[in-house]
Amino acid sequence: MRITYFTHSLASCWNHGNAHFLRGVLRELIARGHEVTAWEPEGAWSLENLLADHGEAGLAAYREAYPELSSRTFAAETDPAELVDGADVVIVHEWNDPALVAQIGRLRAAGGRFTLLFHDTHHRAVSEPDAIQAFDLSGYDGVLAFGETLAEVYRGWGWGGREFVWHEAADLRLFHPPEEEGPREGLVWIGNWGDGERTREIEDFLLAPARTARLPLDIYGVRYPAEAKSLLERYGVNYRGWLANARAPQVFARHLATVHVPRRFYTTILPGIPTIRVFEALACGIPLASAPWDDSEGLFRPGQDFLFARSGAEMTRTLVALREDAALRASLVASGLETIRARHTCGHRADELLAILATLNTRAAAPLDVRLTA
Repeated sequence: MRITYFTHSLASCWNHGNAHFLRGVLRELIARGHEVTAWEPEGAWSLENLLADHGEAGLAAYREAYPELSSRTFAAETDPAELVDGADVVIVHEWNDPALVAQIGRLRAAGGRFTLLFHDTHHRAVSEPDAIQAFDLSGYDGVLAFGETLAEVYRGWGWGGREFVWHEAADLRLFHPPEEEGPREGLVWIGNWGDGERTREIEDFLLAPARTARLPLDIYGVRYPAEAKSLLERYGVNYRGWLANARAPQVFARHLATVHVPRRFYTTILPGIPTIRVFEALACGIPLASAPWDDSEGLFRPGQDFLFARSGAEMTRTLVALREDAALRASLVASGLETIRARHTCGHRADELLAILATLNTRAAAPLDVRLTA
């Protein structure tokens, strides 16, 4: 099968979390014998920021970890018909230009012999609905949503059974426990500062508990403004800057535990959707403590795969327990690995995608007549 994917960037994971999952699932599809082409626009802001900060050396970790992957760039004036020529399946991520999304949809509606899917892995459908409603999806066969609550939004927009939940997952070729255990010390948090929408949560569930529990804390990420760096300094945090996602397993392997602090949208209007870091951390065999979120889809076994803390004080007690109790850490590692390997690998997601395509069976069918409306 010839699969074409339009991404914001495959090469850069600078503030671009979808690249993590995309790399893993495309690699899985290639390993199964499918022909995969990834397109990304010229001047993608994630790649531009990465190169501005780190130059070509910033791409080294990606290239070393994913030798079988590559992407092609296209100019804004390129005819999309050239980009999808010969494809059996075309998937367009929501971080693409609305004009491109519409043009590809028109190709499908005009008789294009490929199955066309829109892939949504963000909260903009609820946080910036106008931005998503600017997309003309009338020519698309279906939507891949990275959680049930997001799929429900598309269901309300009239997709009538052609919205599919397609969670992110861990690439076990890269994310796995170290072959040989070495010394572990302190906590690590890998996350971007974002737009300041979880500043209080970061302070209450990460910075203050780590200091009270007397656990050194390393933080990796980008988009940390001066006030954020000042806050980290007041708490005695080691701010390490950007981390190539391909290097994350090595960083996890040096630390005793990690913490999950979800963005506010995923605890309120889009509950049940964890960041991909949860999948990756558990796959790497590092104990995880999490600030509150509702695992409404039963993706994990809270209390067994990882520990929930409902308050800052409870997080402090949890971190102390993780520091002192080796048996607790070992139990969490074993359970987390079991769940990831049983349900949440890129291999599972490749199976799910192929099943979705079989369900749609749209090569000769007319696309669904639906438009996003408020």
